[in-house]
Amino acid sequence: MQKHVMPRAQRIAQRALANFQRFLHIEAVSGIVLLIAAVAALIWANSPAAHSYDALWHTPVTLGVGSLVFSQSLHFWINDGLMTIFFLVVGMEIRREIHEGALSSLRQATLPMAAAVGGVAVPALIYLAFSHAPAEQQGWAVPTATDIAFAVGVLALLGKSIPSNVRVFLLALAIIDDIIAVLIIAFFYSGGLDYSGFGVAAIGLLLVVGMQKVGIGSAYAYVIPGAITWVGMLMTGAHPTLAGVILGLMTPVRAMPLGERPLDAVNRFTNELLGHAKAPQADAGDLLSPLKHLRLAQREMVPPVIRVQGSLHPWVAYVIMPVFALANAGVGLSGVDLSADGSFWVMVAVAVALIAGKPLGIITVSWLMVRLGWCALPAGVTWRGITLIGLLAGIGFTMSIFIANLAFADPGALGAAKLGVLSGSVTAAVLGLAWGTWSLRKAASAARVEAG
Repeated sequence: MQKHVMPRAQRIAQRALANFQRFLHIEAVSGIVLLIAAVAALIWANSPAAHSYDALWHTPVTLGVGSLVFSQSLHFWINDGLMTIFFLVVGMEIRREIHEGALSSLRQATLPMAAAVGGVAVPALIYLAFSHAPAEQQGWAVPTATDIAFAVGVLALLGKSIPSNVRVFLLALAIIDDIIAVLIIAFFYSGGLDYSGFGVAAIGLLLVVGMQKVGIGSAYAYVIPGAITWVGMLMTGAHPTLAGVILGLMTPVRAMPLGERPLDAVNRFTNELLGHAKAPQADAGDLLSPLKHLRLAQREMVPPVIRVQGSLHPWVAYVIMPVFALANAGVGLSGVDLSADGSFWVMVAVAVALIAGKPLGIITVSWLMVRLGWCALPAGVTWRGITLIGLLAGIGFTMSIFIANLAFADPGALGAAKLGVLSGSVTAAVLGLAWGTWSLRKAASAARVEAG
């Protein structure tokens, strides 16, 4: 049997691609990329080329067919368009956790749910204690959100010595946090509602349900119904990114029925394919049908919610979120007058609420729930671990900046809020890393004493 030798250049390329793919799946890397994008935006917005920064994001981008034309700034298409895909992935994460994760049972979910509520309420109250003018109070929700990718990425920097249940607890808390943030956006940061838009959104959602019922499993087929839902939400006056969350929650957690188990179907079509290929007078055209059925069976081996989320994750982590950070984190320091009481206290309130409010709310509520006997700490999670989770939950970044854009119309207040988010998130990350490193050393020291 003749052995096929792969060209050396191709072997090197495949090895490099495999290493690159493994690199992309390291959780800490996405957080680092996000931080680089934010720093780049800050430098750009405060450089001699600052005018080009503002000009770029205000560039009009027009979509249209015939007389139907829709023109918005590039900033709009990033914040209201691309971020819909981010929220779609968030919706899928929530769907998975409800189906088989930390939110699948009330007993498992009670403590992170209560901790998340504390982590939203206390920062909001701290912010309101600093801000008194009605325009400033609009930003009460800015420090309530947790950036999942950034927080989990910083946790990953501490290495594998951190108990796995600490990561699960942080993920569950951040996902519940996201649910609360979505509800806050829907109820507090949407304009006067135009109910005709709900009819358009309903058409898109009915198309999604109908296509699921008839067994259409290709993700690409749902782009048009998804776009109709997005347009409907935009028409209502609610934030259109909510369409992503709704569609994510509707994504099936079970594979499309094939009449037999997907693994059995893969085996059958593989044997059929081999049979055609080994035929004495094999016709390449005869391979098309078994290949088509084999691809379908392979696709349905993984539920849509996992398959689509896995496909979108690299794009969200390494394209959408960095682009969002680049477009929104560029605060021109010369344009923010911190000498004005309003702007200064907005910045301070946001930063303090993230740095102190988040851990205070999470630790206090968790302690009360355990003390009252309503919950118990998960296996392997100590109060040091809960403190670490509370500190890392203070990394608001993506979601906090997103809410700030909705909360403040005044450029000065918006810039101050973004500075508060950036300084608060960086400080929370540094404090989390310092606490985690100290905790690991204490645990290792205690283990050595016990072993001795």
